[in-house]
Amino acid sequence: MPVDTQDAAPARVRKTFPGISSRAYEHPADRAALVALRKLAGFDALLKLFNSIMNEREVRLMLLGNAVQVSRQQFPRLDILLDDACRVLDVPEKPEMFVSQTPTVNAMTIGMNKPVIVLNTGLVELLDEEELRFVIAHELGHAFSGHAVYRTMLQWLLDLSQIASVLPGGLLGVMALIRALKEWYRKAEISCDRAGLLVSQDIEAGIRTQMKLAGGAHLHEMNPMVFIDQGREYESTGDLRDSLLRLSLGSRGTHPFPAVRALDLTRWVDSGAYARILTGDYPRREDDNSASARQAFKEAVDSYSEGIKNSTDPLMSKVRDFMREAGAVGDRLGEKMYRKWGPQSDQESEQAEPEDSED
Repeated sequence: MPVDTQDAAPARVRKTFPGISSRAYEHPADRAALVALRKLAGFDALLKLFNSIMNEREVRLMLLGNAVQVSRQQFPRLDILLDDACRVLDVPEKPEMFVSQTPTVNAMTIGMNKPVIVLNTGLVELLDEEELRFVIAHELGHAFSGHAVYRTMLQWLLDLSQIASVLPGGLLGVMALIRALKEWYRKAEISCDRAGLLVSQDIEAGIRTQMKLAGGAHLHEMNPMVFIDQGREYESTGDLRDSLLRLSLGSRGTHPFPAVRALDLTRWVDSGAYARILTGDYPRREDDNSASARQAFKEAVDSYSEGIKNSTDPLMSKVRDFMREAGAVGDRLGEKMYRKWGPQSDQESEQAEPEDSED
């Protein structure tokens, strides 16, 4: 649907990103998984199987009957924000969007063939216009990347886990897949916060959104810089017991905690990646098919390695110490093996042979 520029004109001029690929904003771990799956033979057939189990028609009919469909006639300001997000990210197909009467402050994007964005009234009532722009762009990022497919799979598996215990070994297999999908989806949330920033082009709106998700509407009682420092403290405070607790707490949900998300968004800006995209330096959709899965995997590994290297978490400090010790042992072992069997020992053997012949 074309944008009504008279109604949808943003308060300030925002850069647009013609032909941008979702790879531009995806977290390396998220991007590696997506690139690999897009190249995986037979994965489309698996998705069709899930789609046959999860009836999208039923989901849409439920929303039509039990929520409000966003349009120029209903929630027009939200429709305008979605149009503008599609314009900035150059998304070719605008997803449907619904508002659901639910006090829980949340939004989601579901569906396989045609992703649908659902905003809860608790969220709509809590956020101002620029914060809503950030959230709608975040959800559009899910649809653009194809995350809606995997969220739908995760939701179906969560439902299945309720009955899988009656199957021999069924629950363990389902729970293992759920844990993997949750870890992936936590990285997908980080990805789409970046999509929200690319559309809003307002880091303060992104941080305010996370602050409200954590502490409600009382922004006058909160401080953005202190909130970000709170995220740093969460990541690094305490001893090994706290580190293990963080691992346990973080693995339970599909979303990272708001303070951590705010901190990660500022780190992405500080890395220079956001500024490069604003200047037009970003991957294009036309190159998605030729994207290297091996390179994407390497970038994911590098990202995790960098996180371990720079982390102030006590457990990560132990991991670094272990890696250093292992590296030192490996170096010493390699040096001994090189002296014994390497080129130098070959040369020494060659030098020794003439002496034997002279004798």
